Amino acid sequence: MKKIGFIGAYAKIDLILYIAKIITTLNKKVLVIDTTINQRARYVVPAINPTKKYVTNFEDIDIAVGFTNFEDIKRYLGLTEEQEFEYDIVLIDTDNMEGFKSFKLEEAKKNYFVTSFDNYSLKKGLEILSTLDDVISLTKVLFASETLKEEDDYLNFLSLGYKVIWNEYRIYFPIENGDLNVIYENQRVAKIKLKKLSIQYKDSLAYIAEEILGDVSETIVRRTIKNLEKGV
Repeated sequence: MKKIGFIGAYAKIDLILYIAKIITTLNKKVLVIDTTINQRARYVVPAINPTKKYVTNFEDIDIAVGFTNFEDIKRYLGLTEEQEFEYDIVLIDTDNMEGFKSFKLEEAKKNYFVTSFDNYSLKKGLEILSTLDDVISLTKVLFASETLKEEDDYLNFLSLGYKVIWNEYRIYFPIENGDLNVIYENQRVAKIKLKKLSIQYKDSLAYIAEEILGDVSETIVRRTIKNLEKGV
């Protein structure tokens, strides 16, 4: 089971669901865990009779909400602690150090730091990293209207002294190409639709999905996105 962390105060459950949809379409079994303080998945993902803790299925993706560790999820699913999950990939959304530690994201195959450049997202997100015990490698996923070097430099400045090694490459998502309107419409109709997202947004989704999968070519990932756009 491959564990992937999405860390930061920025609202990122929609991003994670879109990535998960691409991956499940490629015949991988995916679990998304929302361990954020506000548990935004409760309000984005439709669920029948949601309780304090639950696992629901949405567009072939399993989503776990309200759990504090893997053992808790296993008990809910009727597994023993010794039994392994049947998931190929687990995507974990967290905005707090408790979630980071309880799901042991320092051991994750890959960790992404997701932020925009408003002060709340930047500084609140970096709070999670300020108490790290060990050095971890992080890839920046930046939501911005423009990819300004000054903004990236500011993030680097704020994180000086933290136990973080930033990967050299960054992944950008546009926030002024109408993508937010598409995301909000998808929420209203309770669907994951990629068709109306901007080319830049879909390019970044493809890059992350390919990186997480590791054994699937860029051509296949992009073909999968095209098929999802067509409803194939």
